[in-house]
Amino acid sequence: MSEQKQFTTPRPLARLVFASRWLQLPIYLGLIVVQGIYAYKFMKSLWHLTVNLGTMDETMVMLAVLNLIDVVMIANLLIMVLIGGYETFVSRLNVDTHPDQPEWLDHVNASVLKVKLSMAIISISSIHLLQTFINAAKLDEKTMMWQLLIHMGFLASAMAMAYTDKILHNSSAHSHH
Repeated sequence: MSEQKQFTTPRPLARLVFASRWLQLPIYLGLIVVQGIYAYKFMKSLWHLTVNLGTMDETMVMLAVLNLIDVVMIANLLIMVLIGGYETFVSRLNVDTHPDQPEWLDHVNASVLKVKLSMAIISISSIHLLQTFINAAKLDEKTMMWQLLIHMGFLASAMAMAYTDKILHNSSAHSHH
């Protein structure tokens, strides 16, 4: 016999607390504006690369391409936060039957979102670090050291989050048996 959850009308305070999640809506709408800004930045950088290609050496082209990749990765991070955050914390998007629904949205939750975001941040940091190493002759050693240390901090944080998730997942799996 399946157990059905009995729906009870929440008390007014509980309804208010639950409804407060909609206060995040302006934040997510703001992220849509930021997404537009990054699309503009990408197109402007692509145009600059295209019209100046004849005067750029290989290193300048590589740095321009890395800059474009960086913009794309930040835009992807924005989409993950925007869609995943809205779906996880505000309301369902109800796009299950849409042919363009991202694969990762099927199993999005706060834990999955956290891991995806940390991996995106590490990827963005890696691009910045690569740009730094390509420009090493123009930068001071202290700047490069700080960027490397910050990147290592991102890596350590991601590993700590993954380990914590593993512990939590294992303990919840054991409690269900």
